[in-house]
Amino acid sequence: MERFGEKVRFLRKQRGLTTRQFGSMLGVYHTHVSQIERGLSHPSAKIILKIADIFGVSIDLLMRDELELE
Repeated sequence: MERFGEKVRFLRKQRGLTTRQFGSMLGVYHTHVSQIERGLSHPSAKIILKIADIFGVSIDLLMRDELELE
């Protein structure tokens, strides 16, 4: 799960979302999004599910470091 934050940042930027916009979609503060993206905080299972749903990707793709985003 070391690359989780990196993948989230990539997907967020690909959609053109700011951390504030994305945080609002997740129901968290933008600072929490930033901490997740930098690997300083680990999201709850509920937040991981929301992220996967928002971006239309599997949880496996987000969580498994060996799987790459297309």
